[in-house]
Parts: sequence; structure tokens; C-alpha cells
Amino acid sequence: MDTHLIKELANYTHGAEKEKREITKITADLYPELSIEEAYLVQEELVRQKLEEGKKIVGPKMGITSEAKMKQMNVDDPIYGYVFDYMVVNEGDSISISDYIHPKVEPEIGFVLSRDLEGPNVTALDVLAATEYVFPAIEIIDSRYENFNFTLPDVIADNTSAAGAVFGTTLKRPDNLELDVVGVTLSINGEIQALGAGAAVLGHPANSVARLANMLAKKGEKVIAGEPILTGGLTAAVMLSPGDFVNVKVGGIGDVSFFVKE
Repeated sequence: MDTHLIKELANYTHGAEKEKREITKITADLYPELSIEEAYLVQEELVRQKLEEGKKIVGPKMGITSEAKMKQMNVDDPIYGYVFDYMVVNEGDSISISDYIHPKVEPEIGFVLSRDLEGPNVTALDVLAATEYVFPAIEIIDSRYENFNFTLPDVIADNTSAAGAVFGTTLKRPDNLELDVVGVTLSINGEIQALGAGAAVLGHPANSVARLANMLAKKGEKVIAGEPILTGGLTAAVMLSPGDFVNVKVGGIGDVSFFVKE
């Protein structure tokens, strides 16, 4: 895959995000044979473009962290992308629906490490030993592809649909928490829309951080201490509408919320 094509595809997804418009998936017409490895090259170029514009990476995010979904898509690993500073929504603040294309939300458990973790062979126990605290979080996803119609390489090239993140301010040490069995509720306007548990993320959310460390090691990178890590959706994603009040409760950890305006 030559550098010209990599830039062309990164420009394609980047432009759609900036202009808040839907696009046809890359694998439909532009480059049907796009592989997962090539998609990460496009993502790296997309990240480079954002950094060049002065945007900053806040932390990594994981996607396709359901074992059932991975089997369905015939992959051995989840996928990862990055949350940038311009995507962060403060706890209790509001977003404007007009700033997005067709946003959805997912409840997540976030991790912050006290020391860097570098693969290969990082385990969930390694992650828990290195974890400073966990926190409740909400991810806003907003695929640039029309009707959320994409293949796995498409979504990787689109920075895994990253669009927003609300980081809860309740920080808990993981020592006394059984993160695989903690319950989570996603409520909108006081009505529960989805229920889940920590095990929905690769059996245990620490497994997600371990997989991230091992995947990054393949390109000589590591999970960095102090960065918030979104470990993956604990329930199915739910569509947002103007006037929504979104609240996520994670048992034993805390809750996090935000508002949706026109």
C-alpha cells in the first residue's frame, strides 16, 4: 500500500469527521481489499494529521471487545483507536447534537495506570498490579460511514468511530472490586436503556488493557501511565437525541452523566 493511497484514505475519513457528513465505507468502492494491517496504517496517518493540526491524544480506546462479536467477525483481537482532547466532554456538561453525524453512547470502565505497560505477554494480573484507579465513563461513537455500515478495516481506518468521551470523576482503586461482575446501567431521561456487566469486555476489563499492551508492542509502543484508557462498551450502543440526559452507573465505582442539546 503506497503512501499516496494511505493519505488519500485518511483524508477521506478525516474530512468526513470535520465536515460532519456521512461517507460510503472505504471497502465499497475506494479500496475493497483494505486489510486490517493496512487500516492501521490509515489510522496512523489520520492520527498524524490531527496531531499536526495541534490536537492532542488524551488516551487510547478499545473496540470490538465482546468475545461473541470477535467470533462473529472472525478476528482474534479487539481493535484500538484514540480519544483526542477536542472529544472530551466534562462530567455533567452538554453536547450539541449538531456537532455529530449520528452519535451513539456506550457505558465503559476506564483505567489509569501508575506505570507504563509494555508487551508482549502482558496479563490481566499485570494490568491490575499496575492500575492506579478505575472510573466510570461514557464513550460517544459517531461512525462517519452511512448507516453505521462498515467492515472491521473500515472502522479501524475511521479511528474506531471515536467522537467523544465523558470521564467520571469518581476514582476507585481496583483492589477490592470484582470488575468482571460489577453491574452497569445506561439510562436516558431516567429510563434504563441497557444493562451489562464487566465481563462483557473480554471476560474482564483488565484483559482489554492487557490486549492493548500486547497489540501496541507489535509496533514498538506501550500503554502509558497516567492516560485514561477506555476498555470497551459494556452494553450495546444507544442512539442519542436532542434533550437527552444520559447517565451511566457502574456498581461499586460510581456514575457519570451529560446532557444533549440541539
